[in-house]
Amino acid sequence: MGNAESTSLQKCLSRFLPKEQAVIDGIYNKLLSAEEAGATKKAKAVTLEMLKEYVEGSLPDSMTVRLYNGMRSVDPTGKAVPPSDSVSKEQLIVFLSDVLRGIAEEKGALVLSMVSGSLRGTVKGSQVTEFTEDLISSVLQVLKHRKLLKGWSLDQTRDSTEGIKLLATQLTRELRPAGEELPAGKLLEADCDLGSIEDWVFRVSSVSTFLSLVVSQGLCIQLSEGGVGNLLPDCRDVHWSKFLSILDLPSIMYLNSQLPVEVQHQWRLLFSTRHHGESFSRLCGQIVHKGPTILVIQDSQGHIFGGFASHSWEIKPQFQGSNRCFLFSVKPYLSVYMCTGYNDHYMYLNHGQQTMPNGLGMGGQHNYFGLWVDSNFGKGHSKAKSRCTTYNSPQLSANEDFSIDAMEVWALGEPPEDAPSKSKKSILNADPEAQALMEMTGKVRQSEGLWEPVEEEEEADK
Repeated sequence: MGNAESTSLQKCLSRFLPKEQAVIDGIYNKLLSAEEAGATKKAKAVTLEMLKEYVEGSLPDSMTVRLYNGMRSVDPTGKAVPPSDSVSKEQLIVFLSDVLRGIAEEKGALVLSMVSGSLRGTVKGSQVTEFTEDLISSVLQVLKHRKLLKGWSLDQTRDSTEGIKLLATQLTRELRPAGEELPAGKLLEADCDLGSIEDWVFRVSSVSTFLSLVVSQGLCIQLSEGGVGNLLPDCRDVHWSKFLSILDLPSIMYLNSQLPVEVQHQWRLLFSTRHHGESFSRLCGQIVHKGPTILVIQDSQGHIFGGFASHSWEIKPQFQGSNRCFLFSVKPYLSVYMCTGYNDHYMYLNHGQQTMPNGLGMGGQHNYFGLWVDSNFGKGHSKAKSRCTTYNSPQLSANEDFSIDAMEVWALGEPPEDAPSKSKKSILNADPEAQALMEMTGKVRQSEGLWEPVEEEEEADK
């Protein structure tokens, strides 16, 4: 190996910590050792067959080919040498350095080569979308293969096939061919050059995150940074043998990336109509004083949508929350709608009053919410005229007035310190004599109908 080549390798390796450099430097020899059993000659370069054998089914073949195209397109000499039929050590290390520690321009060039197999020319928007779908599919496959789903179940969440397409559409919506924003129909046929791809990678951080995960986990590269992180939150308090979520993993990854960083690490199931039944009182009892939450609704027409509540829900006839709240759609399209600053009608929860609306709402105004679940459980509305004033969201449900097919509420982050334990009972339930004395004196239990005793449940399935 010449001095220039050695200098280039050392520059790439310098991006990694000393203990990581040995890992990166050793990957080449591991790939070479993936030759077919019985080979008599030691290979001098990595072939596609070696790479496929090394990843051992952790990645789809289509993504393995894309990674290989990215590796062999690396040109360490800077002389525009055409891609070879094998990968040298220097090409591999430069590839890993650019993917795992590189800037957008470096990653963009590799993405273009993985989309088209070449660093030159242009690609269609439809090709970039196809690559993005392949990338998301590869993330799910490698997470499952490496047992990194963090408590989530691919079988008991909504089928990911549609979610992969919806997330890919959402991410490629940010493509700007020739710097121009195009509608979805025209975007698919537009020509995207290297500058367009670099700009896309720079503005859509998920592309780099997904690619880094696919490479590091697919090639078994353990680094101090660039792991799974909060791509998927830890899933808690779910009995997967008894529960089927209306969310899919691609939408969970997308929604989690939109949340405040401090609550991205953990989701805990608080309420599900499929588990707790269709009761507004039970809903209130399960979600009040539990910290930030995400609520998700599937209407009778199959639309899936919901909202992020930044603060604990409280039952009171005033708006609550903060401008960190947002509404979102999961199906038929994936999108998030942040606060506009027009008003502070972020969250609303009321029950048992005659003078104010009773139900759960987010955005808009009384009787005209961006998202509303009526206390007469099972009914709701999403009214927006053209857009909801609080969140600039459109109508989220199929029809303005909708029927609830299923609903889930997830608590986010660590439970608040003042949150009541599941195992704690009301003092009135613990002491029937106190309850009877109150009834004799004519006093009414304010919590009646809002709090329902919950039987002790088994520890959630892992």
